[in-house]
Amino acid sequence: MENTPFKQFGEWMKEARASEPNDSNAMTLATVSAAGRPAARIVLLKAWDERGFVFYTNLESRKSNEIRENAQVALLFHWKSLLRQIRIEGAVTPVSPEEADAYFASRYRVSKIGAWASDQSRPLASREVFEARLKEVEKRFPGEEIPRPENWSGWRVAPDAMEFWREREFRLHERVVFKRAGTGWETGLLYP
Repeated sequence: MENTPFKQFGEWMKEARASEPNDSNAMTLATVSAAGRPAARIVLLKAWDERGFVFYTNLESRKSNEIRENAQVALLFHWKSLLRQIRIEGAVTPVSPEEADAYFASRYRVSKIGAWASDQSRPLASREVFEARLKEVEKRFPGEEIPRPENWSGWRVAPDAMEFWREREFRLHERVVFKRAGTGWETGLLYP
């Protein structure tokens, strides 16, 4: 069997789901604007396979704008309870409309309403303005299925590098790195 990082990722994610008290799928997403300004924020991993790691967001948000300007990003999972982290670097591409529709359909109704009501990352005059927009959307879709807004979808990070970091005593950590090599992966160790 080919040596890939995905088996290790799956094992660590399974352990994180069992041990992390909240959001074991939380990951830091780092982007860089066209002007070279970095930004980082937490997003939630919603799907993954050997094609990459998927998260969903407003396509007019700061993160989406920066992704369109520079499709190279980094992800970081940090599980304090397990003393582990995984770093992922790679290029981002949009998920298919079918994938976005399927995930959106699985969301709670209030989350769907929020996707319609929020102008994510843009200035908000007051919380009351947002709450009024939530009520307007609720009235617009009374008791019926809420379709996915056109400005809401997902991004897939296709990794070209992944690092698995495990804490060891006295800061003598273990670091295993995978780097994309053609259609396969090269692996090695890094000094702590």
